[in-house]
Amino acid sequence: MIKKNNNWLDFDRNDIHTYIILLSAPVLLTIYRYHAYPGYFTPDIDFVSAADQNLSINQFLRFFGLFFVLPALYIKFVMHKSLKDFGLGLGDVKTGLKILSVLIPVVVIAIYFAAKMPDVQSEYPLAKSLLTDRSKLAFYELAYVVFYYIAWEFYFRGFLLFGLKDRFGAFNAVLIQTISSCLVHIGKPEGEIIGSIIVGIIFGLIALRTRSIWYVFILHALIGVLTDLFIIYQ
Repeated sequence: MIKKNNNWLDFDRNDIHTYIILLSAPVLLTIYRYHAYPGYFTPDIDFVSAADQNLSINQFLRFFGLFFVLPALYIKFVMHKSLKDFGLGLGDVKTGLKILSVLIPVVVIAIYFAAKMPDVQSEYPLAKSLLTDRSKLAFYELAYVVFYYIAWEFYFRGFLLFGLKDRFGAFNAVLIQTISSCLVHIGKPEGEIIGSIIVGIIFGLIALRTRSIWYVFILHALIGVLTDLFIIYQ
């Protein structure tokens, strides 16, 4: 006699946070694409006079709201957990510093040559006026690092990775966050998209090993800022 399975969806209320974390990726990425992406919104605040720089800074702010503020609020007030459980602590400092000492020189050299590629130069800096107007460059790059890269690493290598590893296993969680972070790069140069897959896996493993997002944040922010600077000052 065949036993009827009444729970054919395999839905478990104890996994509700897992379901929400998984669903947050397509939901937040869609909102970002249509409400926080250049060409789809009007800037809320005027930070600088150059229109494209101002647009990018407003984009970074909206990204921060979606991918840092909302997940942080969910962790604190719905899951009732510490943000340190999601990579915001310093973790294994000794291992993190060793990794940075090896990878920072690699990043600098790789980005120096990548910045010479025509498709990369056509994409960056995001605000093309920076090529001729550098008066607000420091402010622009600071906003880039603080609002974009911190939010990026907290969401993908923090919220997704640490939020899913216990349910799906560490490496499966690395792959899930890699898939999600790769989707943000759609429309970027092909080499950057392929690189985002490789880097996504490497950064995920580093975040897990160090139990912190801060070491991969430094590397990722360095990639973004150096790409801009090498192109602007070529």
